[in-house]
Amino acid sequence: MKKFLLVASVILTLAACTQTERGATIGAVSGGIIGGAISNDVRGAAVGAAVGGVAGALIGRANEPGYCVYRDRYGRRYTARC
Repeated sequence: MKKFLLVASVILTLAACTQTERGATIGAVSGGIIGGAISNDVRGAAVGAAVGGVAGALIGRANEPGYCVYRDRYGRRYTARC
């Protein structure tokens, strides 16, 4: 099963086109593996995959060319075209 997950994560990462998609894929796979290993439960793996996918997508989106991370006057971060 572990070999299957490793191969699936490599294939999904290579199939992703943009940095956002790659980040979401890597985050979801990593989060699922870590969540499952920590909790020994399917629910833990699902929560880890969801959280990792969202975090990976946000990080990937911030790394796309043409986008910069800014802060507004309230200290909140947002991305916009440079």
